[in-house]
Amino acid sequence: MVITVTDYLDVISSWCFWSEPTWAELKKRYEGRVEFQWKIALMDPIGLPTSREQEQWFYRRSGMMMRSPFMLNTDWYDASLPEWLAPNCVAEAARDFGFTDDRIRLALSAAALRQGKKVSDWEVAAEIGAGAGKIDNKQLLERARSPEIEKRVRASTAEFHALQVTQRPTFVIDTEIGDRAVFSGVVKLEPLTATLDSMLDDATAYAAHKAHFGDPPAK
Repeated sequence: MVITVTDYLDVISSWCFWSEPTWAELKKRYEGRVEFQWKIALMDPIGLPTSREQEQWFYRRSGMMMRSPFMLNTDWYDASLPEWLAPNCVAEAARDFGFTDDRIRLALSAAALRQGKKVSDWEVAAEIGAGAGKIDNKQLLERARSPEIEKRVRASTAEFHALQVTQRPTFVIDTEIGDRAVFSGVVKLEPLTATLDSMLDDATAYAAHKAHFGDPPAK
């Protein structure tokens, strides 16, 4: 039975940044047994701070909650922007160059939240992404700014909103028999592993039943 975990995220979300160790551990622990993918869920004005002072307050709170030895950098922040299209589109565009893993989006996230780089600038975001993936800068920028990439980002964001949740990251765990678990804003490892272990146990039981009884009767 196929089990898929989808991580809905925004590249510049601090809470998504803090969730990355959990994401990495999940992929390591369940390698070969669970499929993992990420999708962009653009933050809108409701989820964005209205000033740098407010952003710093949020960073202090989340940093304390995560027991972080460092504070995130707010130099990247621009209160005039209603969304952060450039870094998210660059991360999405990198898929078309073969980068379906996490490295490009992690590079963009670290550049903004740790180094304070102005990733809202398309050229800056493309330069960071190209450097992380050793991609041609101009080609990546052109692809990131294409209507096709923005359409994909808007579509995955609409998927996120259809879940009727508000927090990024949101982890959605699906099985091919229709079971689904949604964790919105949860970044700790334990709830996710408990759910995955339970679903994997169900998968083993289904496989054993099929071995003994085969497929269900047609009628």
